[in-house]
Parts: sequence; C-alpha cells; structure tokens
Amino acid sequence: MTRCPWLPLQHPLYVAYHDSEWGVPSRDPRYLFENICLEGAQAGLSWWTVLQKRERYRQVFHQFEPAKVAKMTDAQLEKLLLDPGIIRHRGKILSVRQNARAWLELDDPVDWLWSFTGGKTIVNDRKSLDDFISRSPESDALSKALKKAGFNFVGSTTMYAYMQGVGMVNDHTVDCFRKNQPT
Repeated sequence: MTRCPWLPLQHPLYVAYHDSEWGVPSRDPRYLFENICLEGAQAGLSWWTVLQKRERYRQVFHQFEPAKVAKMTDAQLEKLLLDPGIIRHRGKILSVRQNARAWLELDDPVDWLWSFTGGKTIVNDRKSLDDFISRSPESDALSKALKKAGFNFVGSTTMYAYMQGVGMVNDHTVDCFRKNQPT
C-alpha cells in the first residue's frame, strides 16, 4: 500500500494518523480547536513529537474544551512546565489558554475557519516531496486573521500544516491510497 512520502516512520501511531486523520475534512469544533493548539506546540519541532504527547495534552487541557481551558489559572499552567508528557515551553503552554479565550470570542469558529478555503477542501496534486509547499495565500490569510483575533503560535507555515491536518487542504500525493478516498 502506497502512502505519502512525508510519513517518516512506519510506527503504528503515525501510520494511523496518516491513514485516518490527516487530510480528512473536519468540522468538529473541539477537534479544530485542539489542532490549532497542537500545531502551535509543534512549531519548531516535529509532528511526531506532538503526536506521541497528544493524549497527555488532552488530559491536561480538559480534552480541549475551550470554555474549560479558558478558565485555567496561571498556577495550573505553570505546573504544566514540570509535566514531561507535554512540550514544556512556557509560551506554548500559555498560548493554549489564550487561544481558548480567542476561540470563544469568535461567532462561529468552524465556518469562519473554513471560509479561508471557500468552505471546501483545496485538493492539490502532489507527486513527490519536492512538490510540497509550506505555506499558501490561504494559510497567510488565516494566520493574519487568527493573530488579529488574539491567537498565538499561528504563523503561516504552522497554519498550512493545520489546514492539511484538518482536511482544509488535501495534500495526499497522487499515488497515496488516501488521495481519492471518500472522507
């Protein structure tokens, strides 16, 4: 079975992520919020690092329920700096609460996010790793709008990875078995 060439490890966790999540369009508000936060945590690191820690992130950040995360105290967040189950970067930890607060200020975050792709998945025909890009006009616009709305760790490259991850962009390579599968 042929998979995208970016899949660096044949670890079951990573394969499952590629095969069942990456590029699958989601309109689940909790999942979309979670992924904004996790992509921010990933900035400067590998997605594999975050993927291995995702379950712990879910535990310590109330399953990424924005209303609960927004109420986390400074003391609770500071305590997370000692938790080896997540990435212990003060700015990234604090950004989860800030992003929850910004998320709650949006009228309809799901439709708003999807508006940056015209409400549908952008399908690209990537043939090899050389064809992949790290940002797009859509990710530039999304990044700028998120920053204006008060979100942190949402640069354009991070948001392009986000858009791929939540299915706003389908970048499965043309030979990948997931390319044209129904979602």
